[in-house]
Amino acid sequence: MRTTRLRLAGAVAALLVAAGLAAGTPAHADHQQPTLADLAQRHGRYFGSATDNPELVDGPYTALLGSEFDQITPGNGMKWYATEPEQGVFDFSQGDEIVNLARANRQKVRGHTLVWHSQLPGWLTSREWTAPELRAVLKKHIQAEVRHYRGKVFAWDVVNEAFNEDGTYRESVFYKTLGPGYIADALRWAHQADPRVKLYLNDYNIEATGPKSDAYYRLAKELKAAGVPLHGIGFQAHLALQYGYPATLEDNLRRFSRLGLDTALTEVDIRMQLPATEEKLAQQAQWYADLTKACLAVRRCVGITLWDYTDKYSWIPAFFPGEGAALPWDEELRPKPAYFALRGALGGR
Repeated sequence: MRTTRLRLAGAVAALLVAAGLAAGTPAHADHQQPTLADLAQRHGRYFGSATDNPELVDGPYTALLGSEFDQITPGNGMKWYATEPEQGVFDFSQGDEIVNLARANRQKVRGHTLVWHSQLPGWLTSREWTAPELRAVLKKHIQAEVRHYRGKVFAWDVVNEAFNEDGTYRESVFYKTLGPGYIADALRWAHQADPRVKLYLNDYNIEATGPKSDAYYRLAKELKAAGVPLHGIGFQAHLALQYGYPATLEDNLRRFSRLGLDTALTEVDIRMQLPATEEKLAQQAQWYADLTKACLAVRRCVGITLWDYTDKYSWIPAFFPGEGAALPWDEELRPKPAYFALRGALGGR
């Protein structure tokens, strides 16, 4: 174990030296070097990171967040449990904090998320609803939040994770009570509240072609044909080395673009079974580069967002015991091989 750590540290140090950075120095310290956002902008893309309110007291973290990226996504602060903790009582303070931070750093914000089966407030999940009751609740929530952030976010993940792995609809409270039409309704209501914001459906395990991404393709085609305001599909891209790379990603992005839709890689991280080794970090770096190149190859893939940029604040270890090291910066905010692979894929050094 100790030998592996020493070899790993040596490999990372060598990469840092090769990139002109001293080991332990944050990647943004060299002000002559373009950031990931700078490099992405040369291709007409954004390069962003998620963040969450408890992290914003960490000065070194927020400094790098504000300098390396041109887009941020609130990890939790705009979800239903946070924004409407009691029925009809709205609290936008967490989302506002992140919007204000983004404005101070001249970053744009992706709204996340209006309708999701998870992280719902207890008042919504603890009782039975009739269809008319739940429709009214859903419409009020969507429109209150979208109106509050009108002009402050450039896109919304309107409906999140609507399908199962086999392409059937997820049995959420919304689907069970309202049927599949709740998705079109949610998009229409969001559009009424902010006609200029881009509206997305967002999910994981849809990077490769297969039953789940096929279900989104069919739904998107139907929605577009019906004139429903859908503008894009978010590919979360929570990947894991042990499950293999989604080799059909570029083709999949391209087929959605042919429907007249934007696409985005919205929640990117690439986890591994711990301990991290030099070999695993090299494979992870290649995957980060490949994801980036796939997005750059498809004109309507508009940007890439890491699901936070540092292992220090990654959600992975808590949800996948024994896994981690998923992000391009380590827990000490030092860039890993994946960071330099991203730079290379974006045309930087």
